[in-house]
Amino acid sequence: MALPLLPGNSFNPNVGKEKFHKSQHWGFCNNVRMLVSDEKPGIGGEPLLGQKIKPKYSIYPKGEGTDVPSWIAFDKQVLSFDAYLEDEENYRIRYYKIYFYLEDDTIQVNEPELKNSGLPQGTFIRRHRIPLPPPDDDQFYTVYHFNISIDIVFYGRTFKIYDCDNFTKNFLKKIGVKLNSPGQCPDDPYLKMRREVLDCTEPLHPYEYFDTLKQFLQYDRKVLRFFCLWDDSASLFGDRRDLVLHYFLTDDTVEIKEVMPHNSGRDAIPLFLRRSKLPKYGPPGIYQPGQITDQTVLNVYGGLGENRVDGYLMDKYQLGKLDQEFYKDSDLSVGITINVWGRKVLLCDCDEFTKSYYKSKYGVENFTSIPYKLPPPPKIERKFPPYTGFGSEEDSLRSCITLKPTPYRKNFKKFMEKDSYGNISNTLRFFARLVTDKYADVDRMFVISYFLSDDTISVFEPIEHNSGIAGGMFLKRTRVKKPGQEVFKSELSEYIKVEELYIGTQVNVNGYLFRLLNADEYTLNYMEKNSDRFPFSNIELALQKLKEESKSREIKQVFASADCRHTKMVDFNTFRDLLMTITVGKLTEQEVITIARRYRVPEDTCSGADVLIALAHEKLKKNFFENFDRLISCCVYEDREKKNVLPSKDIKRLCKSSRLPLNDDLLESLLSRFEDSEKQINYESFFSTLNWRLNPMPDLEAAPYLKEKCEDVWFGMPSPIPAKCINYFTLLKDVFGLEEE
Repeated sequence: MALPLLPGNSFNPNVGKEKFHKSQHWGFCNNVRMLVSDEKPGIGGEPLLGQKIKPKYSIYPKGEGTDVPSWIAFDKQVLSFDAYLEDEENYRIRYYKIYFYLEDDTIQVNEPELKNSGLPQGTFIRRHRIPLPPPDDDQFYTVYHFNISIDIVFYGRTFKIYDCDNFTKNFLKKIGVKLNSPGQCPDDPYLKMRREVLDCTEPLHPYEYFDTLKQFLQYDRKVLRFFCLWDDSASLFGDRRDLVLHYFLTDDTVEIKEVMPHNSGRDAIPLFLRRSKLPKYGPPGIYQPGQITDQTVLNVYGGLGENRVDGYLMDKYQLGKLDQEFYKDSDLSVGITINVWGRKVLLCDCDEFTKSYYKSKYGVENFTSIPYKLPPPPKIERKFPPYTGFGSEEDSLRSCITLKPTPYRKNFKKFMEKDSYGNISNTLRFFARLVTDKYADVDRMFVISYFLSDDTISVFEPIEHNSGIAGGMFLKRTRVKKPGQEVFKSELSEYIKVEELYIGTQVNVNGYLFRLLNADEYTLNYMEKNSDRFPFSNIELALQKLKEESKSREIKQVFASADCRHTKMVDFNTFRDLLMTITVGKLTEQEVITIARRYRVPEDTCSGADVLIALAHEKLKKNFFENFDRLISCCVYEDREKKNVLPSKDIKRLCKSSRLPLNDDLLESLLSRFEDSEKQINYESFFSTLNWRLNPMPDLEAAPYLKEKCEDVWFGMPSPIPAKCINYFTLLKDVFGLEEE
């Protein structure tokens, strides 16, 4: 039994009596016959009146797996055919464009407009569906009625299709249409006759316009460049001229510039040849105005009548026309000689753009350049007179170079880069001892300063009381010449360079021999950072010398015997003596200090906070400051939340208002020591620590220094040793790879 008529249930035509008759009729859409219902849709969703029913098959190609209707799939897709029509009355050929719209099988015919044709042109047949000629006038044209080289009739007019565009060809091939070969379109005899007349006559305005805009837009800012030579040495007072030829592709003009050598004696003119067209056979001569023209115009006399008409004719045969040949880009290439108004100019070379242009346009591959520049003349060595002894050598040399002497220019860039700025002094200081046989001068110590900004040296002797020597400035800041040079000579003297200074060497300063014993911390750091200029401060080179000693076990035993407590550390003097003994003097004093600085053990000094507190107590004692209870009371008043802490800025403000006799740097250092992670300070602990009455600190004492054993006996004012203790086991492990036993 069939189901009742409920929403969502459909009728099955194979089930007994549940069949309902629906009024329908046959209709057409896109030349496809389809059923259209006459009734309104029911509960089962039947189609509306006039609604399109998708056909089972379509005549147009569709994508795979798509159910899109043809009028949507082929929207805005048009087939274009070229056709012509023979006018039987005046036997004229009229050209047309036939457009077939795939979305609804409509056809439109347009006739291209021709200037002064005398015919109504434009849309010849408006867009609509065109019926077939009788007796099939009940049907319409489809895409299968079109092809190439066929005749098609629209409303009694026979159009001959001779070609179509590429899209039309591809579409017809896809739907299975076999295309004919394209036909020939005949010329319109009237247009041909009119064109011949217009070639000879041009009423009122005979001068034609030559279109150069296309060439300008295509080659704008594109210039060919050739390097040329004009050899005029054969003539009187002639010489060789280096030229540069520019060929402008926009208008085929040529411009030539001359490369003026220095001190040539010729006037510096801007152009050798101004920009213009260059004739091949120049100079061509002198012509009258209007004699050289592109077109010849004839004045037509209309007679003496009242209705005469004067006109103009173009001379078709151009009798008496003077032709001039100009150089084109095809006439230029490397190796040829061109005529530049009677001067023979040889093209010797060209730039890369010119090469790429000729490769792409003319297929030229050979661009072998011609050597056109003469070898430079031998350089004459200038000889200067020897130094006279007056002033500096540089000033005396400047008086020989120019007629008007100018001062010697120093290296200003080096001065600005290496000048002292802040804590960067760019000054290397060495401690030195005077090497002499005089007993009174043996113990004299000096400080040698080398200024990197201008390579000058100054020597200072520290003042020692009751020594019998005044001390002070031994040599003012100046450049020091190397010894053994001739005084009166033409060449400039050589001066001591910074690369020649290192610990352990001897320096001759104006006849005084100094031995460099040590250097300050800044100098050692600078030399280690610039180890390429100071090879004795290169740790790798120093370790390589130590690695050349193959007795690794013996070296370890030597260091172990010196380390009686087995701490794997030795003091600096012992470390230096052992290295000097092991390497048999291969290592210099500078290299020993470099190794010691690398493997030194950090010294255990008193904490920075204790030093700062001791300094603060000393300041407070001198000013008799004891108002610490008042400061704590002010902090308690400020501490509204009773947390026993206050921000650092508030503590600093209270100290300033109470006139705490501490400078800003010391106060900020103390506050930073007592700050927590949130910039808070326990004020009771802070001021209790500063209370020198309740919590006294021991007085500051100068740290004792150890004398450095760089000489047999160290006198004077020694510098601090580079390191107190050296971890020799880490050194041996890095050099020899020894493991702990």
